[in-house]
Amino acid sequence: MLKAVASGLLITSVLICVSANDNGFPRCNCDDEASFWTIESILECQRVGDFLIAVAYFSIPIELLYFISCSNVPFKWVLIQFIAFIVLCGLTHLLNGWTYGPHTFQLMVALTVSKILTALVSCATAITLITLIPLLLKVKVREFMLKKKTWDLGREFDNIMRQREAAVHVRMLTQEIRKSLDRHTILYTTLVELSKTLSLQNCAVWMPNVDKTEMNLTHELNGRNFNLSIPINDPDVVRIKGSDRVNILSPDSALAVGSSGASGEAGPVAAIRMPMLRVCNFKGGTPELRQTCYAILVLILPTGEPRSWSNQELEIIKVVADQVAVALSHAAILEESQLMREKLEEQNRALQQAKRNAMMASQARNAFQKVMSDGMRRPMHSILGLLSMIQDDNLKNEQKLIVDAMLRTSNVLSNLINDAMDNSTKDDGRFPLEIRSFGLHSMLKEAACLSKCMCVYGGFGFMVEVEKSLPDNVMGDERRVFQVILHMVGNLLQHNHGGGILVFRVFAETGSQGRSDKGWTAWRPSSSSGDVNIRFEVGINSSDSEVGSSSGLGGRNYNSDRVGGRLSFNICKRVVQLMQGNIWLVPCAHGYPQSMTLLLRFQLRPSITIAISEPGEGSERTDSNSMLRSLQVLLVDNDDVNRAVTQKLLQKLGCVVTPVTSGFECLTVIGPAGSSIQVILLDLHMPDLDGFEVATRIRKFRSGNRPMIVALTASAEEDLWDRCMQVGINGVIRKPVLLQGIASELRRILMQGNNIL
Repeated sequence: MLKAVASGLLITSVLICVSANDNGFPRCNCDDEASFWTIESILECQRVGDFLIAVAYFSIPIELLYFISCSNVPFKWVLIQFIAFIVLCGLTHLLNGWTYGPHTFQLMVALTVSKILTALVSCATAITLITLIPLLLKVKVREFMLKKKTWDLGREFDNIMRQREAAVHVRMLTQEIRKSLDRHTILYTTLVELSKTLSLQNCAVWMPNVDKTEMNLTHELNGRNFNLSIPINDPDVVRIKGSDRVNILSPDSALAVGSSGASGEAGPVAAIRMPMLRVCNFKGGTPELRQTCYAILVLILPTGEPRSWSNQELEIIKVVADQVAVALSHAAILEESQLMREKLEEQNRALQQAKRNAMMASQARNAFQKVMSDGMRRPMHSILGLLSMIQDDNLKNEQKLIVDAMLRTSNVLSNLINDAMDNSTKDDGRFPLEIRSFGLHSMLKEAACLSKCMCVYGGFGFMVEVEKSLPDNVMGDERRVFQVILHMVGNLLQHNHGGGILVFRVFAETGSQGRSDKGWTAWRPSSSSGDVNIRFEVGINSSDSEVGSSSGLGGRNYNSDRVGGRLSFNICKRVVQLMQGNIWLVPCAHGYPQSMTLLLRFQLRPSITIAISEPGEGSERTDSNSMLRSLQVLLVDNDDVNRAVTQKLLQKLGCVVTPVTSGFECLTVIGPAGSSIQVILLDLHMPDLDGFEVATRIRKFRSGNRPMIVALTASAEEDLWDRCMQVGINGVIRKPVLLQGIASELRRILMQGNNIL
């Protein structure tokens, strides 16, 4: 600015001088005494001006010398020349000031010399400046380069400061986000902190629905109460999910309009995806991004400000989105681990409760078995033993009939007790079967006798119809068949109170019968001549019941599944199915059983006439009595009643019995006088020392196969005989101990021992 003013003044003065000479201004009338400007006054003013100029010239070199001495300025010799030029100029003006008055010749010489030196120094300075211009240009270029580098450094410094500021913001946002591990809290904290940091108008989070067909607005800064959704195949949604960078959206896009808030107007919009990782996305520690579910974070700047997204802001958004994804992943993992922990705790509680229930059930089962064993099974076994002993005596026909009925009924009750105890021990619902040869006619006779007694007691009449051509000697479980028949009779008598006649029919099924029966499809007669299918029917004929051909005694309407849901019938049906048979019932109009049908298949055995069997049996019994007479038997049983009954049975067979109450007493008796004991009847289930341990100790200290050991047990375990053989037990007698059973088993082991010897 000063350079321009000085140049203008110089040009103006030159023009004035030229115009003054050309336009003929009036000549100076300095010799006029009346004029204000006289020669003396003008000269005096010039003198004063020269002195002031000299003073000014002399002051400039002093400042320059001070500047040179205090700083490291390049080209100092040029400044020294310039100082000499200024000093000479000042000296010339000083000397010229003394020439306006009377002056000496020496003054004029000094003035002339001063002007000549000034001219020389000025010419030298001008020439030096001409040679100095390239150097000055280099300096100027260097200065420009330095300024450019300074500007670049300043820009880099600004970038570093912005990055540091962004890092501070990101660190602050991360700390706020990581304060909670709840997914909703993390998202709301992110929206609030981003809005504060970036001065946003609104920001929102969009998540896919369960079917991944739509993107739903789930979190928004303004917290509107309505939900919005857009298709997941929207172009902006597809573009955002396909890129890991921040995407700039148009203000009129679906995401921008949905995220603009209550105002409805959106400024510059940016969006980025956020992976929603869960535990199932990690396989071997590496996330499978192809299966990852993405959320979208939308950020909107205010509309009233001339503002756009900067690189720093976009970088902050990208880093924060990554941190939010990590925080959400941690929250999801924690949530799933918490749910898994709660589920495991619930399962543990259920297992503990199941364990307590199992222990209680086991205790109740043990208590039940103890009560059944002590209160019912042992007394029943004693009764059966006594009845078998009475049955072998010489009785009258009526007495023998009564004893046989009592023995058969006691056997049924004993089977029921054993089934109840075995069913409480086993969970498979299977009942043991004893398949052997038996007389079908005698079993039917006893069943009819007991059924008639039950009918008379219940006020019913009784009629039996048995086919005369039925085989007698068959293979099967006699006790189970007898038990099922009595159940059929008792079930009908229990649910019918109107009186009537109970009809018991037994006949063999043929191939022409029952072709259209519902229950006959799986039970056609076998083509083998060694099998027979026998049908047992029990029905009640009463005057007030509608008994026709479709629902009476010989009916074929086997719709028993509707009314056969009672526990006793189901247990009975299970027993029949174990015997490869079938049972069903036909209800009356009131829903009670009107008739029941049992269908069983038996294997035929050749019959032996009584005339041939009786002498053989008599001779065999005589031989057996002579074999068992004077047999030294050691009886080991802790139950007093069973021990007394078994002792009576053995004595009736002619054995010499030594009873003891425990396994320790047995070992004591065997020790010093073991040679006199021939057979040991050993109860397997004793409280202190069981029969297996006693047998093991006997075989350990007594060489050979003497004495013979026979186990007494009420158990129906399948592997019982194998366990007995492993410890050296020679035979097994299952309770209840009957006279014929104990005699036959003793004969068997004695004959086996004689053959070995």
